[in-house]
Amino acid sequence: MKMNFLKSIALFTITLLFVACSDDDGNAPLDPNNGSSADQTTQNVQGSDWRVTQFVDSGNNETSDFTGYVFTFNTDGTVVATNGTLTVNGTWSVTDSNSSSDDDGNSTDDDDFNLFFAVDESSDFEDLNDDWDFISSSATKIELIDISGGNGGTDYLTFEKI
Repeated sequence: MKMNFLKSIALFTITLLFVACSDDDGNAPLDPNNGSSADQTTQNVQGSDWRVTQFVDSGNNETSDFTGYVFTFNTDGTVVATNGTLTVNGTWSVTDSNSSSDDDGNSTDDDDFNLFFAVDESSDFEDLNDDWDFISSSATKIELIDISGGNGGTDYLTFEKI
């Protein structure tokens, strides 16, 4: 009888360990079937043309750096920005960061809108390279925020559907 009790305790402890442990690294791509707001944003963004209607870099309005550019977020995770004569290629994704360490504490979730353009540091597009947090997201407008780790400045980026 005492042996069965000990086996039961051991089995319970092992089961508890398996349930409590997770292999989630906190930066996995979102599951398109879980219905989160980031999933909806991913669906809204893909295959549509967008423009930057606001870009504020640490208090400096630099929206004009992207005037005339059309951003197309492709389903394969690539993004193309073109203004008719110049084309800049990059990648994009929406991930669940499980951390609000880089937002202002007011964002509604911990999902990140990740942008990366392989450009020189002097390029205006270098300023867009980041894991942006959502302020809001709709079918026609995406508002993003990032608090810089180095200087603590706050950056804002807004895309609107064309």
